[in-house]
Amino acid sequence: MSTADTSTDELTAEAERVLRICTACMYCDGLCPVFPAIDDKHEFRLSDLNYLSNLCHNCRGCWYACQYAPPHPFAVNLPATLAAVRRRSYADHLWPPVLGRAFGSPVTGIAAIVSLIVLATLAFVLLSSPPAALFGADDSEGAFYRVLPWSIMAGAAGASLLWAVACIGLATLRFWRTMAPDVPRGALLRALAPALRDIVTLRHLGGGGPGCNDVGERTSHHRRLFHHVMVAGFAGTALSTVSAAIYHHALGVAAPYPLASLPVLLGLVGGVVMLAGIAGLLWIEHRADTEPSDRTEVALNVTFLILLGLVTLSGLAVLAFRETPAMGLLLAGHLGLVFGFFVVLPFSKAVHAPFRAAALLRAAAEKAAAGARSKRDRG
Repeated sequence: MSTADTSTDELTAEAERVLRICTACMYCDGLCPVFPAIDDKHEFRLSDLNYLSNLCHNCRGCWYACQYAPPHPFAVNLPATLAAVRRRSYADHLWPPVLGRAFGSPVTGIAAIVSLIVLATLAFVLLSSPPAALFGADDSEGAFYRVLPWSIMAGAAGASLLWAVACIGLATLRFWRTMAPDVPRGALLRALAPALRDIVTLRHLGGGGPGCNDVGERTSHHRRLFHHVMVAGFAGTALSTVSAAIYHHALGVAAPYPLASLPVLLGLVGGVVMLAGIAGLLWIEHRADTEPSDRTEVALNVTFLILLGLVTLSGLAVLAFRETPAMGLLLAGHLGLVFGFFVVLPFSKAVHAPFRAAALLRAAAEKAAAGARSKRDRG
């Protein structure tokens, strides 16, 4: 049965059934933190399922190691089941709750909203900008703000980013409250450092050592590598924006900046590196075995990567053609994509990052608490 066709109650029942089989077997103990977390457990509340589904990094090692996977009558498919539960956990905890419906058909919702925002931005620029600024070749200081005034550009970007941060922050808080571990505060504090290490290094995309099963039974560290590359590129573009703000507000110099300036160099290098990471992750999605996957989660992944790629490509296009008459429309299109990207972030795959971070913190806290109990028992 496809997880995409599974109703909420059926999905919960299927997740409980599969996890009980895994608990009895534990052959995959050591592949990832999910198995130590279910050791000796026989009952799984909805909060446990949400926690375990976000602790799963979808490396698929358990699918290829499982002796009860199809065609065995038990038909255990833990990666696909947890992927469906994980997607449902995003929808159940999103704020405002009505946005959770978007996770049912993410491609349609995200494409429609981003397209509308891009068209609205283009229409506003076409109606409000002087033709000379919009269609003329102008790369002098302040040229970007003659296409769209700085106050409108910064206001729209700031408001859409604030919306994304508030929605994702509140969703993560709601998620944490439902599945926070019952451990002493000291254990939680001791868990911060190892959890942060696991989050930053993506240790569990190592599949217990050999890497993820990206294509069939072959393992590799490609997913982990391309995730790091994409995040490094994103950090570069974020630093480019910060340095541009310093140039504008502290040094009094308005964009566009020279090619050798810090904002341009950081944006150029960061953009190219991010595109390399995005292309690598899309390549993995394209080649991956679909059976241990949840179709809707795959669509969520691909949609997010394509949208992030379009934002990056459009930014590089503005840089490449900023001395030509195409700069005005390219800038308007890029800004529309940026505004749209921020608006749809709360119901995109971006939610997985804070949810997985919260799950890793609980796993580290429970491990710290268990270590303290063991130490007391020995003493």
